Amino acid sequence: MKIKGTTNAIFTMMMLKERCIETQKDLYLCLIDYSKAFDKVRHEELFHILDSLDIDGKDLRILKTLYWKQTATVRVGGEHSEETPITRGVRQGCILSPDLFNLYSEMILRELDNIQGIGLGGHGINNIRYADDTVLIAQSEKSLQKMLDIVVKESEIKGLSLNIAKTESMTISKKPQAPSCKIRSNGTQVKQVNQFKYLGYMLTFDENCETEIKKRIITSKTTFKKLSPLMTNRNIHVHGYKNNNFKSICLVCSYIWLRMLDNEQHS
Repeated sequence: MKIKGTTNAIFTMMMLKERCIETQKDLYLCLIDYSKAFDKVRHEELFHILDSLDIDGKDLRILKTLYWKQTATVRVGGEHSEETPITRGVRQGCILSPDLFNLYSEMILRELDNIQGIGLGGHGINNIRYADDTVLIAQSEKSLQKMLDIVVKESEIKGLSLNIAKTESMTISKKPQAPSCKIRSNGTQVKQVNQFKYLGYMLTFDENCETEIKKRIITSKTTFKKLSPLMTNRNIHVHGYKNNNFKSICLVCSYIWLRMLDNEQHS
C-alpha cells in the first residue's frame, strides 16, 4: 500500500486490527527487519528503477549527481588509502532516503500483488511499509508463509537480507490466547510475540490499547515538564505560543482520548 508518513501507516494498521477484531477474524502479521537495509541499496539497480519512472529529468540528474560515481578514502594518521568506488547505500539522515528505499523495495513487494490481502476501503492490503519498516499482512499462517518466502527470495536478488533475530510474527485475535504462527525464513523459525513496536506504536495481539495509552501519557507528561519554563514565562506572548503548540498537542491527544473511550466501551 502506497502511503506517506508514519501516522498514516500506524492508522492503517490500527484500522485493520479493529476490523478483524470486530469481525472475529484472525490477522497474521510479520514485521520484517532488514540487515543494514539503507547500506545495501545498489546504485545501479536504484537508478534503473528511477529511469523507468516518470521523474523530471532535472530531478533525476540531481539524484544521480548525489550518488553516481562516488568514491571514498580511508585516512590513518596523515596517510590516505586509494580511492574506492561507492556502489551501494543511500545517505543516512537524508530526507530523500526513505522515499528512495521505498522505490527500491517496491520492486520486491510488487511480487505480492497477486496475493489476496485484507479488505479495507475497497482495497486489498497485504503489506504496510514506511522506509525499511515493513509489515506483511495475511488472513492465514499459510498465506503469510508464502508471502515471506517471496519477500526473502526477491530481497536476496536485490542484495537485501533479513535480520532473522529481529524479524517477528504476531497473530491479532479476539481469542484469549493468540493462535500459533510458526513461519520460517530459510529454515529458521521466526519468533512469535504478543506485542511489537511499529514506527513507535506498541501494537498488541488483543484489543487492549492500555499499554500504548499509558506510554503516551508518560511521554506527554515528560514533554510538558520540559515546556514548563516556556509556558510560565511572562515575557512570551500567550496567543502566539498557543497557536504554535495548542493545536498540535490537541491533535495528538484527540487520538488518545478516542482510544481510551473505545477501550472503556469494550471493557
